[in-house]
Amino acid sequence: MRPGAESVRRLRAAVGAVAILAGVAVPGRAVAEPSPAPTPAIPICELGDRRLAEISGMVATDDGFVMMNDGADDAARRRIFFLDSACAVARAVPYPSRPRDTEDLAVGADGTIWVGDIGDNDRTRQTIAVWRLAPGADRPVLYRMSYPDGAHDAEALLVTGDGRPVIVTKYSAVLYTPSTALRPGATVALTRVGQVRLPATTTSNPYGVLGRSSVTGAATASDGRRVVLRTYADAFEFDVTGGDVITALTTGTPRITPLPDEPQGESISYSRDGGSLLTVSEAAVAGTRPVILRYPLAEPAPAASPGAPTPAAGTADDGDRTAGRIGTAVVAAGGLGLALLVGGLVAVTRSRRAGRR
Repeated sequence: MRPGAESVRRLRAAVGAVAILAGVAVPGRAVAEPSPAPTPAIPICELGDRRLAEISGMVATDDGFVMMNDGADDAARRRIFFLDSACAVARAVPYPSRPRDTEDLAVGADGTIWVGDIGDNDRTRQTIAVWRLAPGADRPVLYRMSYPDGAHDAEALLVTGDGRPVIVTKYSAVLYTPSTALRPGATVALTRVGQVRLPATTTSNPYGVLGRSSVTGAATASDGRRVVLRTYADAFEFDVTGGDVITALTTGTPRITPLPDEPQGESISYSRDGGSLLTVSEAAVAGTRPVILRYPLAEPAPAASPGAPTPAAGTADDGDRTAGRIGTAVVAAGGLGLALLVGGLVAVTRSRRAGRR
């Protein structure tokens, strides 16, 4: 979900001023190096259906795509949409009850569609959820979960080969999985299992440094051997060995595919053959409709190693608030940097939440 434009501007200014005054990088990320030269995106098709107005999740299928909006006030948009290869809606499956803030889609090895109802811009939710739609079913099933360490905002969802959802928080890429099997009608506790350290980049995007560090989507290749996390600026692809997604994300060195200047890039999927990444923006350039873009994967060079070790799972520092991520810089910068930072964070807190329930 998009941060308010004025809030982003203020927070970007605060982060930049603090980093300059302190002379340090944002903790947990390597010093930014020039991004790889971007491969030009290839347009696939334009989304003409007006119900797809805030696209926040997408997966590619054998005969098209599956998409969903982040939670929209319009009931007609609260659907899981099945599209053909030309981006025309062929089927739309409604939720049996109103979702809170649906932010990402994943597909299991058996073809099950998972919807991550995991957004929480204000960090006020007592529980989050996933919706599970079995192949051919016309009614998704709701499973509730709760964090062990307070509310988090998240927009990225992966599913392991054995059908276990993995939630990736937006501002710190902390990983959570259910501690026990999911059960309809019950709330299952989540367990923190690690944290991803994404390399810093310089890729151009509408939200600057904030956009290069906010995890907005995730996907798994159909063979299960690769996973990808995306920000508003880049895609970070990790190799998976033996189906161990958590180890891949917490210890692997990703390959970077720049996704420059997408209007509001939140969705990502592998093509069915695994040779490309597919993206679509939640928003579109004024006067246009969202377009699915294809980025060929032509052996991109490995990224620089992340700049800090991964904390052990279950540590007290939840790392999920922007203030925590730049706290070290605040201390070094002194009073002026702190004032700028606080102003930016207050603006974020007060920002209008799109699609708020």
